[in-house]
Amino acid sequence: MKLCLILVCAAVLHTEAKFQHMDLALHLCSETEKEKIYGVDGEETWHADFIQGKGVMTLPDFANPLSYGEGAYQAAVADVDVCKHNLAVIVKATKSPAEPKVAPQTSIYSKSDVELGARNTLICHITGFYPPRVGVQWTRNDVKVTDEASLSRYYVTDDGTFNLISTLSFTPEQGDIYTCTVEHVALTRPLTKTWDVQVALPSVGPAVFCGVGLAAGLLGVAVGTFFLVKGNNCN
Repeated sequence: MKLCLILVCAAVLHTEAKFQHMDLALHLCSETEKEKIYGVDGEETWHADFIQGKGVMTLPDFANPLSYGEGAYQAAVADVDVCKHNLAVIVKATKSPAEPKVAPQTSIYSKSDVELGARNTLICHITGFYPPRVGVQWTRNDVKVTDEASLSRYYVTDDGTFNLISTLSFTPEQGDIYTCTVEHVALTRPLTKTWDVQVALPSVGPAVFCGVGLAAGLLGVAVGTFFLVKGNNCN
């Protein structure tokens, strides 16, 4: 059994203008996962990238940018060690309690408007799941695709569940069918969403109707002119 410990430190900040802001520090660890995130008012400002071994600012550039200091990443590493120690103590004290499980919801859509033959990106948005462990598999026309697929890190939400984004770079061709399949411990069977390439081709109907209408109009003018000339000759 894999348990996950989440420590959240939140503070409400007051200003003289009487606005309230929520400052957030989140520590997460399990046997396989670890996260350290800072945020303000529900928006992430910094996270530790344990693969690259550095802290990452996630705010856009400002004239006076916010910084968490050079020691922020080292502090995150130490916090994870403490988190894992506390998790082991809690598991032993509570005799390995059952871990809560919340099933994910998924949606699939393209990043940009679809044009045949133009490079694009499919997005599989996986939301509201717990614990933060999921498996994602892409297919194209029932064939597994791995080379162009990628996974984001886990994003924690206000209710303690997690979101994840998987992307697939692709070149759309008419009739292609893509699927995103998600596996999670809270699901009784894998959850699959399907997306197919359906691009409306330019219709020839309006041009045909316009041509027919123009031809009929010219024919009417010609017939009218013929009878007008014939009538004048008779007179």
